Amino acid sequence: LPSPAPDIFGLAVRVLTEGGRHGDLLFATTGLGRLTRFTLTAARSPLQRPFTTLLPYRTPAGAVVMSAVYRDETTVTLAWAIASGAWHPFAELLLHENPVDEADAPLQFDPVINALPGLETYDWVRRLRAPAYHTARRSRGS
Repeated sequence: LPSPAPDIFGLAVRVLTEGGRHGDLLFATTGLGRLTRFTLTAARSPLQRPFTTLLPYRTPAGAVVMSAVYRDETTVTLAWAIASGAWHPFAELLLHENPVDEADAPLQFDPVINALPGLETYDWVRRLRAPAYHTARRSRGS
């Protein structure tokens, strides 16, 4: 939405995995509470609100949600939680400016197709996201 109206912000993270493959994580502005981690929350700046994956991943430990919280403009702390349990920090992202080369192809993130090893998408999550992801892929010509 145009400034100064609050909006939902997103953060996309691509993780390189073995064999030259990658996995994608998508985060949206939410809360960190037991219920608010599953609720989209508008903000005026991405620095004002935490982010979560909103929907859980199936893991051997149970349903896992991940969060991303800006500590400052260049540092983001990543954490995981089982369902509505306590958050456990596991990594920091250091952000930097990356000049855009017009020859670079635009990145396309898809956490269902590009799942990280150990993070399985529940069938109900896949069905819930399918219409939006189908529309996004079609609009990109993929």
